[in-house]
Amino acid sequence: MTAYLIRRLLLVVPTLLAIITLNFFIVQAAPGGPVEQMLATALDVQGTDLDRVSGAASGEVAQSSGDSRAARGLDPEVIAEIERQFGFDKPLWERYVIMLKDYLVFDFGDSLFRARSVIELVIERLPVSLSLGLWSTLLIYAISIPLGIRKAVRHHSRFDVWTSWVVVIGNAIPSFLFAILLIILFAGGSYFNWFPLRGLVSENFDELLWYQKILDYFWHMALPVLALTIGGFASLTMLTKNSFLDEINKQYVMTAKAKGATEKRILYKHVFRNAMLIVIAGFPATFISMFFAGSLLIEVIFSLEGLGLLGFESTLQRDYPVMFGTLYIFGLLGLLIGIISDLAYTWVDPRIDFESR
Repeated sequence: MTAYLIRRLLLVVPTLLAIITLNFFIVQAAPGGPVEQMLATALDVQGTDLDRVSGAASGEVAQSSGDSRAARGLDPEVIAEIERQFGFDKPLWERYVIMLKDYLVFDFGDSLFRARSVIELVIERLPVSLSLGLWSTLLIYAISIPLGIRKAVRHHSRFDVWTSWVVVIGNAIPSFLFAILLIILFAGGSYFNWFPLRGLVSENFDELLWYQKILDYFWHMALPVLALTIGGFASLTMLTKNSFLDEINKQYVMTAKAKGATEKRILYKHVFRNAMLIVIAGFPATFISMFFAGSLLIEVIFSLEGLGLLGFESTLQRDYPVMFGTLYIFGLLGLLIGIISDLAYTWVDPRIDFESR
């Protein structure tokens, strides 16, 4: 297993290189980069100032069309300075090589529009994303696996029927819509004001005792995590149920029953390790989606500044250092979690031997 882990860890490097390379050239080829946005902003400012002067002198409303402002143009030296400021005075291949060299030492540069380093922004936003991704994923698995197993064991029973309705409703309601409902009910919307509406912790967090800090943290996390859990537990519950049903109907289960093995022993000693493989296989995708894409709307609704919102805002602004830095971090996390999933395979079913393959 050691040799397999070393090979997987070594494969992380070329995989990350491929991810960064592909996205770098795609993004660089897309129109509307940071230089274009800064030029457009400068034209707007210049046009506004000229319009005010023109309006004051003539007493008439100045024209506000984009064509007239673009026609006025900017000094070529100003354009060259903006390109130099953003590093676009260098050819594409040179910018790519510089980025790779910096990324080898985890130097992601500075944000183009926030006047802060990418590392500082990531570290500042990381607690929110970790909190949402970690607790929602753990809660989803803690609910879905036992519920899915029980539904499989009691297939077609009354319990299976009414819990299926719960799963269908949970699957039909998007996370962001359920988040709005939670705010209306419990965060001062229309009924109760039991939970805070914004922030990871309270403003007086530093003044609280240690146990009060823990309670305050989970008080703020309760509604966002619950909203994410409702949106994610349904599909995993049905996946667990169907996986266990498929294993329960196999011949080796019939054989174990014929030999007198108890239902509990059959379920947790034989069926569990086979049925859980497909559930474990989906863990990296579940965690990454909760960690990044799945939490974006939740961060917006609950005014939580996490990595999902940071990546989205950076994409809109074409803040390339932040875009590529967060992409690098999420790619690295996804690859490492994939390796952890392989280790979980061997823990659930010791018969799996990646080394021999």
